[in-house]
Amino acid sequence: MGTAIVVIVIALICVYAIYSYGKKLRRGGGCCGDHDPVERKGKVADRNKRHYPYTVTLDIDGMTCSNCSRRVENALNGLDGVWAKVDLGAHKATVRLKQEPDEAALRAAVRGAGYTVTSIQ
Repeated sequence: MGTAIVVIVIALICVYAIYSYGKKLRRGGGCCGDHDPVERKGKVADRNKRHYPYTVTLDIDGMTCSNCSRRVENALNGLDGVWAKVDLGAHKATVRLKQEPDEAALRAAVRGAGYTVTSIQ
C-alpha cells in the first residue's frame, strides 16, 4: 500500500513538471517573465549589404536568453535604414546603417527594449 502511494505521488509530480514545461514553451518564460509571449524575429526588407555603408558594434548589458537578443534585434531593426544582428554570447550587436550612425537613436531603441548600451564602437 505504501509503495503504491509513493508511485502515485511521483507520477503526479512528473505530470505537473511536463505540464509546466509545456506552458513555458507556449508562453515564454525564464528571465523575460512567465507571461510574456516568445518574441518573434522580425524581418529586414533590404538585406543587400552594399546598401549599408556604415557599421557599428554595440556592447549591450542585460541580455540573458535568446528572447532577450531577439527583442534587442527587433528594436534596432525597427529603426529606418538599420539592419542589426545580435550575438547573445558576446553581448554585442553588429548594426549596419544606410546613414551615419545616430548613437542617441540606437541607445534609445535598445533602452526601449529594456536593455542598456554600454559602449558603441
